[in-house]
Amino acid sequence: MGIDVASIQELAERVVERVERVLVGKPLAVQLSLTAMLSHGHLLIEDNPGTGKTSLARALAACIDGSASRIQFTPDLLPGDITGVSVWSQGRGEFEYRPGPVFANVVLADEINRASPKTQSALLEVMQEGHVTVDGVAHPVPRPFMVIATQNPIEHAGTYQLPEAQLDRFALKASIGYPDHASTLRILTDSGDEVSPEEITPVTDARTVQELALRIRKVHVEASIVDYVARLVEATREADEVRLGVSVRGALALVRTARAWAAIQGRDYVTPDDVKALAVPALAHRLVLQPEAEFDDVRPESIVQQLMLTVAPPRR
Repeated sequence: MGIDVASIQELAERVVERVERVLVGKPLAVQLSLTAMLSHGHLLIEDNPGTGKTSLARALAACIDGSASRIQFTPDLLPGDITGVSVWSQGRGEFEYRPGPVFANVVLADEINRASPKTQSALLEVMQEGHVTVDGVAHPVPRPFMVIATQNPIEHAGTYQLPEAQLDRFALKASIGYPDHASTLRILTDSGDEVSPEEITPVTDARTVQELALRIRKVHVEASIVDYVARLVEATREADEVRLGVSVRGALALVRTARAWAAIQGRDYVTPDDVKALAVPALAHRLVLQPEAEFDDVRPESIVQQLMLTVAPPRR
């Protein structure tokens, strides 16, 4: 089974073109979301209200023509509302499992930090293992499976901090940001002809995405690249501002997403630039800072960027 990076690159270009009909001027955010999907990872989108977080997630789901569900996280949401529950069946005389909205190819967890940490943690097992266990029985979710979670910055009222274990399950964290002047003019000019995510024509299907994701595992990663990732991860654990550095899961996520990133660029091998492009999205959200650093408003993204200046990449 070959890699066929040309078809993966073509798919990526078509997805970016479709999604940009809804989210104007943000190709990098679209590429990051597709990278997470093709590496069997999950994506966390953090930004201010009104920047298009939900639109990006819904548009990506429409592009793959798979099953999609949306969970609006609220303070009164319960874990069973996400994973499903066992209910007593009068006719059968036994308990039967009723799946929750997490059983879809793309699950949009909208404003995930508005629910309590207990409810947020209901996603931990399914994000890591690909199944939900209820009453000792494992129920697998469809493949491919991806959680796209959106959250507003923590300083907004009515939000909770995501647990570190939850953050570690997200392969990448992205920020969309406000559009530039040219994109804003385009949005305002075309406001009467807005395209909703549901109107997007699919460019592929869920089965094809799953096959491509399996093929991307064959993208070559040299030993020197693996060593570079290991040194970057180890440097996060030794940084003075960091209380808890990147885990082994984080290092694996960087390698896997680098494979997918290389493939959508049309290559069957990973370069140091691929690692550099994904280091901040893959590593920064996993850092737990020292209290003094948080008080001084040190950003994890800045720490990773600084480490990339000090950790030498491979020369070849």
